[in-house]
Amino acid sequence: MHFVGVDLAWGERKPTGLAVLAEDGRLLHVCAVGTDEEIAAALAPYVEGDCLVAIDAPLIVRNATGNRPAEAALNSDFARFDAGAHPANTGKAEFSGTPRGARLSSLLGLDMNPRSRRPRRAIEVYPHPATVALFRLGRTLKYKNKPGRTFEQLRAELLALMGLVEGLAAAEPPLLVHGRDGLDPLGPWEALVGQVEAATRKSQLRVVEDQVDAVVCAYVALFAERRPDATTTYGDFETGYIVTPTLPDGHRPTKRERRAPPVVEDPVRLAVREYAARYGQLLEAAEQYVGLVTTILDDAGINYLSVTGRAKSVASFAAKAARTVDGVPFFDDPLRDITDQIGVRVITYVHSDVAAVAELLDDQVVVLDDRDLGEETASEGRFGYASRHLLISLDAARESQPSYELLHGRRAQVQIRTVLQHAWAEFEHDIRYKGEIPEEHVRDFDRRFTLAAGLLELADREFSTIRDRLQAGLAGQRQEPDDDDPRISPRELAAFLAGQYADAGWSRTDHYSWISGLLLELGITSLDELADVLRPIDGAAINARMDYRYPPGAVRRLDDALLAGFGERYVRLHGNAHREASLRTRLEKIAPGEARA
Repeated sequence: MHFVGVDLAWGERKPTGLAVLAEDGRLLHVCAVGTDEEIAAALAPYVEGDCLVAIDAPLIVRNATGNRPAEAALNSDFARFDAGAHPANTGKAEFSGTPRGARLSSLLGLDMNPRSRRPRRAIEVYPHPATVALFRLGRTLKYKNKPGRTFEQLRAELLALMGLVEGLAAAEPPLLVHGRDGLDPLGPWEALVGQVEAATRKSQLRVVEDQVDAVVCAYVALFAERRPDATTTYGDFETGYIVTPTLPDGHRPTKRERRAPPVVEDPVRLAVREYAARYGQLLEAAEQYVGLVTTILDDAGINYLSVTGRAKSVASFAAKAARTVDGVPFFDDPLRDITDQIGVRVITYVHSDVAAVAELLDDQVVVLDDRDLGEETASEGRFGYASRHLLISLDAARESQPSYELLHGRRAQVQIRTVLQHAWAEFEHDIRYKGEIPEEHVRDFDRRFTLAAGLLELADREFSTIRDRLQAGLAGQRQEPDDDDPRISPRELAAFLAGQYADAGWSRTDHYSWISGLLLELGITSLDELADVLRPIDGAAINARMDYRYPPGAVRRLDDALLAGFGERYVRLHGNAHREASLRTRLEKIAPGEARA
């Protein structure tokens, strides 16, 4: 069964928002169209079978003047929240004949009786009272364009609404507008959020506003179907009706500010507005943090699968900032207290590399907080979510560099986990987030997730053992070179370095190929030549001078040895052009007096 929302425009020259939800509350489709024919075409795949279509427009209008009985009854409950309905009567041109909503219902072949149990139906809904009831708003959010409302106010209010809609993922029934926060490809909802964040005119907000209202309408249809006990139908089929979630008992409107300034704005709205203003810079800062972490790992020769990152979307920030516990705001200062505004994720191959990455970052940047969630889970005698979470900021040396100016004072949350831990976390989060587990199977699924977590922890340990034994076994092995390529092959070089630096970890596959190119620039094209170059270089002395606080990979160890052996000549290699400054800093530490030009 599909649940469809239609934010129907008064005329076909203005956009109509459409949204479709699956039975489990997942957002399947959202768009804006114009004519009735375009609406029918867009909805055709979703209304052929069982469906409930919620239309934000009068379907039945019989009265010649004034309000319909449904509007009068709804207004008695919701007008004090600024959520009263506009009067609909046949004296108005748009209702003098068959209302557009009724025409559309007929075009789609839908039954409009609110008490009907036919499989394909339409109902009239109204988003404003629905948002008051669902989100317990003291007054409606002012995201509609009215005289005196600025563009900034409209965008902040619309983003606040979108954040609240995202929060319905934890409601019953759930509304799932996107699968996860942060690192996944953009879906239809994320695209809408991006349009609001990038908007510069009120007209651009209007197109998104219609579609967000359509999502709310679709959720009202889902809510009415799943929770009829918490749903009220004002009016009837004969005189017109409006379906909406029931106003909670005892819910009261916030007091209207009668005097002009000083006006104390809601701190959450202020925070969201400020966050939206900063968002462009946060996107750039997130990219820079990803670049910084990647450079640190590459320079150290740490082996990893991927480094990705994101800036928290404005809508996600709004949803998190609006969290309450027993009616009290969870965050006193959302801009300060929400620490994952910038997120970086490092995926490693084996568990030992998680600790290596954490130690390396502790050496290179300022670690403000370090939580090993895997250890916390294990300390409770359980298997489950395992990930290392660091909260980092720039170190003093980088703070003074102009190239890092955008990161000054900005923190980033870094998640470090193995590829197996990542797979478990993503699958578990996806299943639970979407609420696809039937209530009667929850305990069984909990047990199965726990079993899977234990097996993956065992697999992580075995992978570490396999890598260590394989690395030891590679020492001293030689392979036939490729006569067509003068470089030492990456596989051959990896085997050689496993013996040369037995205590070092493996480096990334592409790094062996990269440093093989540097060896070619130095005229080193065989392992015998490389062995001759390394023989007089005191590796123990280099280790002592560098004082590694992290376990460097084999490529980093070779990199430092070549730097010590060739000095400025190595720094000036074409393949090192992008890192001359950092190499000279390392050369001073290694002792440049011993370098050979």
